[in-house]
Amino acid sequence: MSDRDPIAARRPDWGEPRTKTITWHDPLAAAQIGASMAGIDYLRAMRDGLLPAPPIGALFGMRLVEVNVGTVTFSCTPDESAYNPIGLIHGGLVCTLLDSVLGCAVQSTLSAGVGYASIEIKVNYVRPVHPDGELMAYGRLIKSGRRVAFAEGDVRNLDEQVVATASGSCLIVTGG
Repeated sequence: MSDRDPIAARRPDWGEPRTKTITWHDPLAAAQIGASMAGIDYLRAMRDGLLPAPPIGALFGMRLVEVNVGTVTFSCTPDESAYNPIGLIHGGLVCTLLDSVLGCAVQSTLSAGVGYASIEIKVNYVRPVHPDGELMAYGRLIKSGRRVAFAEGDVRNLDEQVVATASGSCLIVTGG
């Protein structure tokens, strides 16, 4: 091993290496079932455990908590695998959480056989996210047209302080 090899550079004060194992079900099987359901029914079936959640939920510790027409709530309890180099929760996790609530707020209004794809998101990070527990994310539909829907959302910490906000748009996709 060379002196530049990162494995050779490990030091005892780093502690033991950690691992993370996640388990998920076939996401395409759930999507196929979901295609025959109205968006709100599909999301409620996932929330209630009647259909499996997508793998990204297990990876990031995200859970769908509440679904109404045009609004959704997720919880997320990030673990240390989501830390950035300075010991805070990485903004990418927060952005993923926001993209999820924006998209699901749109999905909650769609008919069976109609889907969506995120086409744009703008995130404002308001304060650092400390690794001290659960985050709550809220998404709401602002306007839906035939081809594009607009949504906004925010993520809050344990003290209910807003840590990030987002606005975005989704392409409405009909058929396969």
